[in-house]
Amino acid sequence: MSPRPRAAWPLVAVFTAGYLAAYLLPTIVGRLSTCLGLGSAQAGLVGSALLLSSASAGFALAGRVERYGARRPARTGLLLAFVGYGCAASAASVPLVVLGVVIGGFGSGTATAVATSGIAAQSDPHRTSSLGLLSVSATAGALYLTIPHLGGGHRLPFAAIALVALLVWPATSRLGVPGPAESGVPASGRLPHRRSGLVLAGGMLVWSMAQNALWGVSSRIGVVQVGLSEVTIGAVFAAALGAGLLGVMGAGLLGARLGRAVPIGLGTVIIAGSIVLSSSAGSLGEFATGEIVWNAFYPVVLSYLIGLAASLDVRGRWAVLAGSASSVGVACGPVLGSVLSEAAGYAVMGMILGSVTLLVAAPVTAVALHTGGRPLVPGSVRRRGGAPAALLAATTGSLQGAVPKLGAPEQAVTELAVTALRRRRLGRNAFRTAGPAGGAGQSNAYASTSAR
Repeated sequence: MSPRPRAAWPLVAVFTAGYLAAYLLPTIVGRLSTCLGLGSAQAGLVGSALLLSSASAGFALAGRVERYGARRPARTGLLLAFVGYGCAASAASVPLVVLGVVIGGFGSGTATAVATSGIAAQSDPHRTSSLGLLSVSATAGALYLTIPHLGGGHRLPFAAIALVALLVWPATSRLGVPGPAESGVPASGRLPHRRSGLVLAGGMLVWSMAQNALWGVSSRIGVVQVGLSEVTIGAVFAAALGAGLLGVMGAGLLGARLGRAVPIGLGTVIIAGSIVLSSSAGSLGEFATGEIVWNAFYPVVLSYLIGLAASLDVRGRWAVLAGSASSVGVACGPVLGSVLSEAAGYAVMGMILGSVTLLVAAPVTAVALHTGGRPLVPGSVRRRGGAPAALLAATTGSLQGAVPKLGAPEQAVTELAVTALRRRRLGRNAFRTAGPAGGAGQSNAYASTSAR
């Protein structure tokens, strides 16, 4: 049995510890504003500092995880997260809180980079990323139900993230991201699919920025515009994250049956409408509906985006780079949301963010289509200059199993270069084997050599 399934749960644990801070961002920003006396924009800047530090760790580690091994950087990241967030939880002055936030954010980004690289090396990266999002959604949902009842000022959210990092530490002993020798991938080389990867990374940056611009001020919308208490808002967020759990489970069950383009494109359109509804809400029902629908589809689309980035490079470089670009968008989100809401109001902010989300759906969906996001159906696989292979196999009585199953993901074609000297040698060997009357054998040898 392959060791990859056994290696999935440590990656999920490290992914949860690294991603948790982003999921708790509304509580962090809200408590910094109410408990430390910071303005909305100032609290948003602190949240942005956390996420920018996390993104810088991802950019620094892209393509280097397999050089250092998974265990050492994962433990370093978890240690930094524990120390940084612990410092932010115990400090009472704003400078020390900001320092702890930056250190903790770098640790979160390091842990996320290790987990993302390992997810890209899995046989089914979408399934593993779905499990990671399922785990972090469940953890954040439990904290949203618990934190409002415990008080603790700004300290409790940071202490919770530090505690999760400490609890995940033992899982690092089971980490094993396959290196270049194990995976058969050379340790150096240019990034594959560079144009598609850059478009995807840029799209994820803008997509995440729009999502987290609203997520960063969602608690303020509930308090100021709708008039809800912190306990009620925490219950709404917990229900929303519970819907996210159901969405991630549904995405895991759906798998690649519809490819990646349909879930990414359709899901992003639904998210845009939910952003508009949530930001313009005037009652508990509207606010809860927008938040729940939005959070139900957000992790679904994110899981397919992570899987798409992982499919571009088995070494995980595009997965880490796209994830770091997404972290930059997440970091800019709270500041953007705070500035837009203060300048134009929450409803206008939602219209702007919804429009941006719709605009970015097109290029990201195009990348999913271009790089194999379509479901594999008979006739969709074509040889270079030939007839549809799947349809041809289905109509010529080929062996059972030669035709891919309906809905299987389309496989990439790898071209093998054959030198001219090698072709001449193969041609001479075929001629010697066939003899003077072996014209047909020589032709077959040449045809097979050309096909390679």
